[in-house]
Amino acid sequence: MVREKRRTAGLFDIRVVIAALLAIYGATLVVVDLVDRAEVVAKTGGDADLWVGAGLLAAAGLFAAWALWRPVAVRDSRQPPR
Repeated sequence: MVREKRRTAGLFDIRVVIAALLAIYGATLVVVDLVDRAEVVAKTGGDADLWVGAGLLAAAGLFAAWALWRPVAVRDSRQPPR
């Protein structure tokens, strides 16, 4: 019995791209809140940047875990379709 090797989309999976963008935006918001804490609290009345940034980082983690847990199988273009 010959077992077929399956390829995955890897970095080209849209979930990985979304996770990376969410992580960049989330980390930026957390850093901005920690650096300019007094100014941000004076403008918004709270730690909105920190909470939104933490939420974006959590969402990025979920997207990355989803992409690792359920990878997208890509058919090899050199093989004829079944």
